[in-house]
Amino acid sequence: SASLLDKRSCFQWSFRVSMLPSVTNLSVFGSTRDVNTAIMELLIMAYALKTSCAKNIIGVIPYFPYSKQCKMRKRGSIVSKLLASMLAKAGLTHIITMDLHQKEIQGFFTFPVDNLRASPFLIQYIQEEIPDYRNAIIVAKSPSAAKRAQSYAERLRLGLAVIHGEAQCSESDMADGRHSPPCVRNTTGHTGLELPLMMAKEKPPITVVGDVGGRIAIIVDDIIDDVGDFVAAAEILKERGAYKIYIMATHGLLSADAPRLIEESAIDEVVVTNTVPHEVQKLQCPKIKTVDVSMILAEAIRRIHNGESMAYLFRNIAVDD
Repeated sequence: SASLLDKRSCFQWSFRVSMLPSVTNLSVFGSTRDVNTAIMELLIMAYALKTSCAKNIIGVIPYFPYSKQCKMRKRGSIVSKLLASMLAKAGLTHIITMDLHQKEIQGFFTFPVDNLRASPFLIQYIQEEIPDYRNAIIVAKSPSAAKRAQSYAERLRLGLAVIHGEAQCSESDMADGRHSPPCVRNTTGHTGLELPLMMAKEKPPITVVGDVGGRIAIIVDDIIDDVGDFVAAAEILKERGAYKIYIMATHGLLSADAPRLIEESAIDEVVVTNTVPHEVQKLQCPKIKTVDVSMILAEAIRRIHNGESMAYLFRNIAVDD
């Protein structure tokens, strides 16, 4: 494991690799420190192995960074595509990751990507650790997360609810600090093409589609970082009669003051996997629980190394999972 290598030991490791008579497969783990430092160390290690004539360089990246920036928002950049190109240029030939924010991210790569799923582990936790889970209902905190929630609900044979709308104090998307085109235009020249007026998008107040009264509400998602949406959803569910509220997510980033907000909210428990280290957050908030997914990552590495089929790791996985 090269997860805790600094820059100096990275080059020392590169030297040791170059002295090997034959290098067939090497797995490079991303660092657990600052995300940009981890990306740079991963690129340096991959390039060092490439120049040392490694046949295959496999990157094990449980949480793929910048995965939320995978779509063009107005005229913004698609950072996931940039990162995929950088990894390919550095010499990686295969990536093992887990629960990409959008499955289409795999199309950004020019080499194989194994997108493993954490849902079997989270479903097992629900069945074993939540008392009376048969009285639960799976909740999607937004319509875009409804397919994932439906996949959980079908396998657990539970009901489904969807939270629709947003808080009225949500941040406006119209003003960005620039004036383009200028407010004052010279009308003596060509007026140009008259564009139709773009209507601003407005969502209704938060509502719950489905009956959660007297039930255990389980909100499922792939990433929990800024917990504001989850806290607001928990308050709405509490008002609608849910007596226990669980949050299930694969990647627990829990940045900034997320532990304090969770501790002060109506959320009873937040369950995340160990794809991202969050030991400090667990010390700040006892409501945070961890599910270990290292077993499936280790099995994926073993199967790739031995040239075995990966299909076994994707059994009973729904399309929308």
